[in-house]
Amino acid sequence: MTTMRDRRVAVIGNGPVGQTTALLLARWGVPVVLLDGRAERDLVGSKAICQQRDVLDVWEAVGAGRRIAEEGVTWTTARTFHRDRELFAYDMAGAGASAFPPFVNISQARTEEILDECIAATPLIDVRWSHRVSGIDQDSGGVTLTIEGRDPLRADYAVACAGARGDDIRRQLGVGFGGHSFDDRFLICDIRAELPGWAQERRFYFDPAWNPGRQVLIHPCPGSTFRIDWQVPGDYDLDAEETSGALDARIRAIIGNRSYEIVWKSVYRFHSRVADRMRVGRVLLAGDCAHLVSPFGARGLNSGVGDAENAAWKLAFVLHGWAGEELLESYHDERHAAAVENIAVTTATMDFLVPQTADQHRHRLSVLEAAATDPAVRARVDSGRLSEPFWYVDSPLTTADRSRPFAGRPPRGQVPAAGPGIVVPDVPVSVTGSACGRFRELARDGVLLLTTEGVNLEPPGDTSAPVRVLHLPEIDVSGALAGALAARPGEVWVIRPDAYVAAVLTDPAEVPSAVHRALGQPVTERILPGAGT
Repeated sequence: MTTMRDRRVAVIGNGPVGQTTALLLARWGVPVVLLDGRAERDLVGSKAICQQRDVLDVWEAVGAGRRIAEEGVTWTTARTFHRDRELFAYDMAGAGASAFPPFVNISQARTEEILDECIAATPLIDVRWSHRVSGIDQDSGGVTLTIEGRDPLRADYAVACAGARGDDIRRQLGVGFGGHSFDDRFLICDIRAELPGWAQERRFYFDPAWNPGRQVLIHPCPGSTFRIDWQVPGDYDLDAEETSGALDARIRAIIGNRSYEIVWKSVYRFHSRVADRMRVGRVLLAGDCAHLVSPFGARGLNSGVGDAENAAWKLAFVLHGWAGEELLESYHDERHAAAVENIAVTTATMDFLVPQTADQHRHRLSVLEAAATDPAVRARVDSGRLSEPFWYVDSPLTTADRSRPFAGRPPRGQVPAAGPGIVVPDVPVSVTGSACGRFRELARDGVLLLTTEGVNLEPPGDTSAPVRVLHLPEIDVSGALAGALAARPGEVWVIRPDAYVAAVLTDPAEVPSAVHRALGQPVTERILPGAGT
């Protein structure tokens, strides 16, 4: 990859989303300046602990995924209880044979440390602490950032990863941040204790005897640490409860007469907000700076990493001259739709967790009571639909395939069938008979054209973007990839640089148009027989 030392992207915010954005840009050879107003990193508390399989896969592309997975606690089962009775448990599914478990729990602080080590080994990333951005101006040639007490900084593009408190940046860009905040508060305690049998599962309790009328969520973390979330009243006073001994009683009601240590504690409110624009000219908004959701379902940081990958490959392709600037508008199209989906999912969860009316209370109670004996009702119990990749089936970059229609959001814990707009499954593959690793590693090297039996194809000659052609039978010796894709003879799979399927075609003549569409470039549409007008 040719390094572009005369251009750079400014990433505002050195949290995990900003770190990931910088690392992925550097992976494409793009120099980055990574700015943060803090003097140093604040390594306190568990914060965002649930790292989803596909996010670990993204981090592995920059050398961090396996380390995070190995240090974290792996869990595969989600258990849900009503009072003292288990309603159901389900395991996380996955197509193919991913190298990573469905979820790994590790503190955000440790994740940031590992990403910092990757950044330190990457010369293309210039980290600058104590650089608070107080102004953003842009013109046709780039972005100028005003830095408090320092010289202005000029970059080609900027990615704002300034977190939930990015109000100043959104205001300067003229971006609205509509939504609402929930009145109920939640208490988090990270405790260190020995709890046999709890280390590989998430536990969610509706209305337990030790938090009547409210909820409790328990997650395992490394080092015999458990994160416990209690829903508490809006006037909850942590200091008063700790002083009176009630906090100790609250914890012992769950863990019993065991010794324990409080590692961290905090009280906070949940918010449900999304920016009305995630691209403003040469500035992209990502992570909590662009959207806030309640944490039930672990859709905050995981979605932010999805923003980072989407932004990085598109900025890299524009800066390398492989695509026009119009590709960046698809960042808003795709990631705003993902944010709206997350808002819808988490709002439905909060409506079930924190009913606001008598009718909502009665509905929730009837569902919980019926779920104890009726398996058909259990799907209506909402303790948080766990994070999953967003599916770009309606993206302007995606070419639809009527033979593979998207069936909609799959059941909880499952993944949709492979097809346009869906991230590809991951399986071991080989190239020219030698072990290569994983399919997604190949997919993330550029645009991939994967051909099946009966197709002989050359890369299209009308694009400067990196395009590679691989023949499925040659890399898929075991047949596992063909099975996971449900690939058919005579097909060409067009796969984007973020491992999402852009198109599945049966006519090789349509490949150039699909590639152009996947890169955000205008194409001349052909009217297919029976497609109408």
